[in-house]
Amino acid sequence: MKTLLVFSFIVAAFTVNAQGGDYAVEHYNLKRGLAIQGYDPVAYFTENKAVEGKSTISHTSSGVTYRFASEANKKLFIADPKKYEPAYGGYCAYAMAFGDKVKIDPETFKVKDGRLFLFYNFNFTNTLKKWNRDETNLFGKAEDAWKKIVIEK
Repeated sequence: MKTLLVFSFIVAAFTVNAQGGDYAVEHYNLKRGLAIQGYDPVAYFTENKAVEGKSTISHTSSGVTYRFASEANKKLFIADPKKYEPAYGGYCAYAMAFGDKVKIDPETFKVKDGRLFLFYNFNFTNTLKKWNRDETNLFGKAEDAWKKIVIEK
């Protein structure tokens, strides 16, 4: 019984870490070394819009560099990075439902239940629209796929 309890705790810890951003840098969607292509992760929450960060205001967390539009946003991020980091390492949430790491358009996003989801929006394909049509199903699939990517690789 004790062994089962310990095993359950370990599995739960891996699950939390897979969702909370405690994973290798290789699992982040980085462009030129920057998360979210240099957009401010805090602005998605505080302004409900995509705002480019300034090269002069940045912070590195877990080996990943983020830029911010203001010092105030940087301070908010430093106080609680996991609150502002994008889901699935910053890869497209829709594609993640199919186990794929796909680039994003940082201006195509959704904040839901305190999480930032980013989406592919190029070549007349906006995956946010597809996500919204079947969000409940796709969300569950994306969560499962991300756990497999982060834990098994």
